[in-house]
Amino acid sequence: MNIILLESHANQEKNFIINDLATIKHIKNVISANIGVSLKVGIKNANLGTATIADLSPTRLVLTDINCQTPPPKKQPLSVVLALPRPKVLRRLVLDMTAMGVKQLILVNSCRTEKSYWQSPLLNKIDDYIKEGLQQACDTIPMQVSCYPRLKPFVEDNFQELFLHHQALIAHPYANVNFYDVVNYNQETVLVIGAEGGFIDYEVDLFTRHGCTPVQIGKRILRTENAVSVLCGGFLLNQCV
Repeated sequence: MNIILLESHANQEKNFIINDLATIKHIKNVISANIGVSLKVGIKNANLGTATIADLSPTRLVLTDINCQTPPPKKQPLSVVLALPRPKVLRRLVLDMTAMGVKQLILVNSCRTEKSYWQSPLLNKIDDYIKEGLQQACDTIPMQVSCYPRLKPFVEDNFQELFLHHQALIAHPYANVNFYDVVNYNQETVLVIGAEGGFIDYEVDLFTRHGCTPVQIGKRILRTENAVSVLCGGFLLNQCV
């Protein structure tokens, strides 16, 4: 946690009260901050800055002198369509993609996605995972997340409309085209990534018929979370060039 993310109305109040016990514990035990100390904060969907601890107890944190003037970092020109993975993997992926600056995440079904994943209570905690990622990366603009439990209608009815002017690439370990030969990190891009086991041939063909180019990143077959880091990480590194 490298900033404390405040709700959007924080800059309209003289004092902002936080009752989240995890945040309070982090400030007391990790940062070792106390009354009068200035903290790095960000206002959701707004700027970054500082605030001063006016009061601190085991169950209540009061911030004052909130001053946020610094814009958050730019998002990557990147959206991800991801086959819904195991719920515990989803938490890490949402957190990491948020931290890397992915603009949009669309969760879809696939042949290898178990039906029970869509009933997981962890799906209701996606906003919490996004908040973790924002606080890690010193960002304030949440990644947009949507769910499409039926793959074929999404691809046939929504995919091309959503990503009309995007470079569309689908990760597939047996593709003939290398990702690094075709990707343009400066162009709006949508990456389609499967869950554990990848997409079946029918699903790859479905995306291909609707504008995607199958690409691979080498002979090694990676886990979903590793593939996401490799594919998305290039966009993050490109901002440093």
